[in-house]
Amino acid sequence: MAHVYPIVTVPDLTGTLTVITGANSGLGFGLTSRVAAAGGEVILAVRNLEKGEAAIARIREQTPTASLSLRRLDLASLASVAEFGAQLSSEGRPINVLINNAGIMMAPQRNTTEDGLELQFGTNHLGHFALTAHLMPLLRSAGTSRVVSLSSLIARSGRLDFNDLQGIRYSPTRAYGLSKLATLMFARELNRRSVAAGWGIRSIAAHPGATLTNLQVTGPTHGGASARLMRGFIGATRGVGWMWQHIPEGILPALYAATDPHAAGGGFYGPDGFGELTGGPAPARIPARALNDADAERLWRASEHLTRMEFPHNVPV
Repeated sequence: MAHVYPIVTVPDLTGTLTVITGANSGLGFGLTSRVAAAGGEVILAVRNLEKGEAAIARIREQTPTASLSLRRLDLASLASVAEFGAQLSSEGRPINVLINNAGIMMAPQRNTTEDGLELQFGTNHLGHFALTAHLMPLLRSAGTSRVVSLSSLIARSGRLDFNDLQGIRYSPTRAYGLSKLATLMFARELNRRSVAAGWGIRSIAAHPGATLTNLQVTGPTHGGASARLMRGFIGATRGVGWMWQHIPEGILPALYAATDPHAAGGGFYGPDGFGELTGGPAPARIPARALNDADAERLWRASEHLTRMEFPHNVPV
């Protein structure tokens, strides 16, 4: 029997502004479609403007009245992140929701960002860390806002090695696990600081379980490596109902975190099925390493140093 997924009821989002990174494909596209269908305005933050335009056209086929606009953002470039932040700051519009979704997965060889940072850690965590810092004034000006950061099940195997955050001893899964553990810890620490300082930002993490997206191929093929094994594995197992799900289901934890009034600040949401692989949104198990407050504070300071960005410091540690 096919699994019946619960429906996430999205409230009327008319009059709200949401920024979604990586919005032209995969989970980002699915989230953009749902937010736009509920009346919310969405800024699609994408690397490739041509693909972004195509995504907007596809969404408007389903929702002709969708309020969508496009901005270029390359999370692997701190200059691009700063330019994006300056552009939105000049427009001065409060941001109700920021969804830190874009990422790269398990590049087979060690690569670096434009700033010399290991690519997965630099994109998945540090790029979004810097982006959130740039957009802080606009998030705070909304009165109450949300930041939703997409982590992964692999965060459970992630390890923080403060002597090698840049993956000099590189392993694709190790670097990816570190980046997604850092993403989860950032989400929780941002919420703690917001509560302590009264920033009015509810920060929440989510993961999509085992959702079929382009990440499973674009990550492992980065730099030209073959993806035949990955494609073969997905092809052989994609019909196993408890093992994989598709984007309309995979977005549900993040959609819940971004729109439901009951989503808890500092919470972590994922699918409710076997092993949190598939299913509807429910509280996810937080790995013990992500609960280490001292490490979260140390990671925060390291992230500020590496990105040359600072959040307000009127927060008790």
